[in-house]
Amino acid sequence: MGWCDDNISKHYNKKIKFPYNYSAEKLWLKENIYDVIIVVNYNFDPIIKNKGSAIFLHIAKKNYKPTKGCIAIAREDMILLAGKINNNTKLIIN
Repeated sequence: MGWCDDNISKHYNKKIKFPYNYSAEKLWLKENIYDVIIVVNYNFDPIIKNKGSAIFLHIAKKNYKPTKGCIAIAREDMILLAGKINNNTKLIIN
């Protein structure tokens, strides 16, 4: 499973299955940062090419190394948060 980040694909900013002919981020990594992910509701309705894709809330790397545009938190916090959110939950970044 992956997430298309290729703006020339009709599946841009959507979940895809591999093998895939366009650029896409794999949603499984040795670092285990995608063991739990929450898709941030950004650029979905409508999807606008080049506006951004594959933006997730996911588990942080050791020492909170920077992400490539996502938001990362500790595994324990992610598990706690995942049990408390619903479709009405809003993520506010300021």
